[in-house]
Amino acid sequence: MSWAILALAGALALAACGSPRLSLRPTEHTFTAGDYGSVLGRWTRTADDFDFGHLNEVLHVTATFESYEMRWAYVVRYAADHSMTTEERERLLERTLTDAQARHRFFVTIGAPIFREGDLTSEQSDWRVLLVDANGHQTEPVELLRIVRPSHDMRAYFPSIHRQRHVFRIAFPVVDEDGAPTIAPDSQRVVLRFAGAAGTVNLAWGLDGVGPDLTVHTH
Repeated sequence: MSWAILALAGALALAACGSPRLSLRPTEHTFTAGDYGSVLGRWTRTADDFDFGHLNEVLHVTATFESYEMRWAYVVRYAADHSMTTEERERLLERTLTDAQARHRFFVTIGAPIFREGDLTSEQSDWRVLLVDANGHQTEPVELLRIVRPSHDMRAYFPSIHRQRHVFRIAFPVVDEDGAPTIAPDSQRVVLRFAGAAGTVNLAWGLDGVGPDLTVHTH
């Protein structure tokens, strides 16, 4: 193993350990609309945080893991901004938390030295996207949607959106075809990996090692 790979692995471990461990369990929350920014920060990673050597010249990536907590905070903020009733907010919350039982979703923005190569859906892009748990289990996305014209709402809720970046929603199954969780219940880290001949960019989230019970509570 080269010194570059060893140093990158060390940087990833330090970054993951330096942040509070996050939970994937569907715990009830009492967020206000003003809490959204801090929750967004907890669940967002950028390639600059894990930079080693020339990686910041390879791919500029920012990703938000749309966890149970993140989805909850988003709905509270969205409902307040759009003057939703309590009933409307609860229906929206129930839908998104139900979806969280089936999909691990990420909101991703990407910039590349050659703009077209940052489009993961293009034939000009050779990047492979994977979800990798602490055991090294790799999962390919089941959804990779490019958002050509982000809405005003998206720009307000995800400030990494920029005219020089591509925007994507990427989803992975919570359970693979064999019925096993794609993120092991005891996993203490999960990585969103962008791999190609030019290099590898890993965005890591430190986890508390307590997997979700997949029970949705909205009240």
